[in-house]
Amino acid sequence: MGRFFVKHLLFLLLTLFVVSFLVFTLNEFSPGAVARKVLGAYATQEQVDLLTKQMGLDRPVLVRYVDYMRALAAGDLGYSARFKLPVRDVIFKHLANTALLAAIAFACIVPLSTVLGVAAGMREASRLDRVILMFSTVIASIPEFALGVFLASVFVVWLGWLPGTATLLAGGGWSVAAQLVLPVTVIVLFDSGYVVSMIRASVVEVMQRPYIRTAVLKGLPFRAVILRHALRNAMLTPVTVIMLQINYLIAGVVVVETVFAYPGFGRMILEAALFKDIALIEAGALVAVFLAVVTNILGDFAYMLLDPRIRA
Repeated sequence: MGRFFVKHLLFLLLTLFVVSFLVFTLNEFSPGAVARKVLGAYATQEQVDLLTKQMGLDRPVLVRYVDYMRALAAGDLGYSARFKLPVRDVIFKHLANTALLAAIAFACIVPLSTVLGVAAGMREASRLDRVILMFSTVIASIPEFALGVFLASVFVVWLGWLPGTATLLAGGGWSVAAQLVLPVTVIVLFDSGYVVSMIRASVVEVMQRPYIRTAVLKGLPFRAVILRHALRNAMLTPVTVIMLQINYLIAGVVVVETVFAYPGFGRMILEAALFKDIALIEAGALVAVFLAVVTNILGDFAYMLLDPRIRA
């Protein structure tokens, strides 16, 4: 067990180092100058050159990268040119907002997808299976922005039941809870479609195994067959998919956050990229990669808990 975590920790550190260097270097080839973004389109070239020198951006990229890594090792993430705040404060604020959205969505996605996927897989080719499969396929095939616009058209424009934005500021007669309804609904519907399909396919495969037929022929109640024999083995494949949803819910919901003006992590990264806020882009990329690697490690660990053969 200790060897498992040490190996994955070293892989995590190596991945973070490679990503930090690539992101820092690729920013040099992106169009636009940081000083021009800060000063605006009407600043003179002399003003842009002066600010570039003051910010130290006229130095070679490798020199600036070494300085950045030294500051990072000391716990200094830099200063955000877009938000005019320390990067640490900006990251934590937007990450906390997205964590709230992700926690609510994840708490809905996992039980909903598990129940629908197991129910469909237990009764393959039945009417219930066809309805659930059609529902999950249709929902998963609709882009997030289209689903968001459709729900907003119905519940905001037509019925007037919900607010069209989720700024997390209690105002205009709408509570924060009401603002979260549409973003959470879009994420849950879009993400559940894929997860339901994966769980259903895994349950269908397990239900065809010889040991399931043996348990049924021995006279075990069908519920006991599902809970004791089928469910645990059927979750081996979907557990990785479910764990990867954590990374998606944190760093991949930029479309939903943009549609509903939600001040989250993904929208922050988009604004930083458009503004060429190098310090914020770098920190955001490291956080996103850290979450991606950690969720993979947790998925592997869950595999070990579910399958004793992997543990051995």
